Amino acid sequence: MDKEEGDGFMLWPVVLQKRGGYYVLVLPLVDPQPFRAYENLLKRSDCGSSAKENGNLSSILFNLPCITGAFMVAHVVGDIITGDIAEPEVIVSSGPSVGGLLDSLTGSIGISARAKPIAAPVAAPTASLSSPVGAAQSDSLKGGVRPFDKDLLRNFIIGAMPFGTPQDLNYANVTSIRTTGFSGDPLPIDQKQPAWKPYLYKGRQRILFSSLETINAALYDRDDVPDFLSVSGQVTCRAELEGLPDVSLPLTGLKTAHVEVSSFHHCVQASEPTANKQTLVFQPPLGNFVLMHYQAPCNIAPPVKGFYQLSMVSENEGAFLFKLTLMEGYKSPFIMDFCMITMPFPRRRVASYDGNPSIGTVSMTEHSIEWRIVSSGRGLSGRSIEATFPGTVKFLPRTVQRINSSFRSVSSTGYTEDSDSEQDNVKNGASLDDCIMEKINKDLQAVDLEEPLSWQAYNYAKVSFKITGGTLSGLTIDTKSVNIYPSVKAPAEYSMQASSGDYILWNTLGKCPTAALPREL
Repeated sequence: MDKEEGDGFMLWPVVLQKRGGYYVLVLPLVDPQPFRAYENLLKRSDCGSSAKENGNLSSILFNLPCITGAFMVAHVVGDIITGDIAEPEVIVSSGPSVGGLLDSLTGSIGISARAKPIAAPVAAPTASLSSPVGAAQSDSLKGGVRPFDKDLLRNFIIGAMPFGTPQDLNYANVTSIRTTGFSGDPLPIDQKQPAWKPYLYKGRQRILFSSLETINAALYDRDDVPDFLSVSGQVTCRAELEGLPDVSLPLTGLKTAHVEVSSFHHCVQASEPTANKQTLVFQPPLGNFVLMHYQAPCNIAPPVKGFYQLSMVSENEGAFLFKLTLMEGYKSPFIMDFCMITMPFPRRRVASYDGNPSIGTVSMTEHSIEWRIVSSGRGLSGRSIEATFPGTVKFLPRTVQRINSSFRSVSSTGYTEDSDSEQDNVKNGASLDDCIMEKINKDLQAVDLEEPLSWQAYNYAKVSFKITGGTLSGLTIDTKSVNIYPSVKAPAEYSMQASSGDYILWNTLGKCPTAALPREL
């Protein structure tokens, strides 16, 4: 505000919420981009209508992330203050309002309100005053509001919303705080509670680790082009431990598996990696969190390997052949839960296909053929299989493409008329992106018979699968080596899963993208 210039000041929107006997006031950050639109809106007497038009208050608030974040922060702080209690029903008034965001927010509150059992009677909060539309109704209000520690609340706000920016509003953490408060027991004098753990856990103790890996591959089946495989993964953790214990986790085999760690969680203190070992020490936060991200090559054979061939017999018919080997060299406990091959045809419409695979089932969509080799519930474990699928695919005639190509040969006068129609579409509210894409499609060259499948792009088959029971990088965690200080009886569990990312079988009879690798010095 600028009060020195008399009337030359304005008030940025604020969010006010009343919960129990408390008021929560949230001041959203000023967003410079819509500030001028908001300034122009204040000069109007009606502040914009409730209809869906540009330049009204509802549309401006809806497009402001700071306003949405302010509502979220107000509800979180209000929930923590009042505890885990039944919220009253909120009924949306049918009268006129500013519409849009405020109506949708208050309406959603009424739908999602529900009660949960609590240990001691506390007061039910009144309606949220984040919007003037809602009207609260409660048959009985019990006296007294659960007391809370202002210092602990301040520490939570500093840790979860540093400098006013929401960073950690985890639903599980907030729910636990509402139920049990910030801490089950007072902290020892010599310990400091970290910002990522605003309350202490109470209950059965255990620690869970999980490795989730994604493998990307480009398989060419060519002598002049090498195959490419890479693994990216993360280790997630959930530590249900009482107090503020330190967890020590040794990582072994990093050098042998050529694992490169890209990042750790901010609670982790990592030692300098030695010959083949690195130790992680951390005070785990609440709930699930990502302990580390890493990258590595695939240190075992590809789970799906083989070749894919596709050639056009005529303009509207193609012949294809798959010959694959699944899980060769993989032993128990590796289990392939499912595996599916997809043949995409983005610029052609599939009319029919002919062929019987040696294993699995086949289905088709408008622009693809899907071959499900391993179905869910029938996992493949302890053995490898070979799968072949020869067949033909027929496409619908490319009449649409021919019509478009004839339009591209019209005179310049017709092109001017199209340009005028495009300008009219923009004026009528059509998005600029749609007009640009329409213009690009008009200027596309006709598809040649040499590359009829992907419109001058590369043709391929995509593999989708999921493997449990092991990692493809070779990185594992020995649960017996996990140490907790102070020592407690907390079992450690470890699970592993690998899934496909961009796992591509390039057509050996077509073109494919390659890159020349630098020579080793």
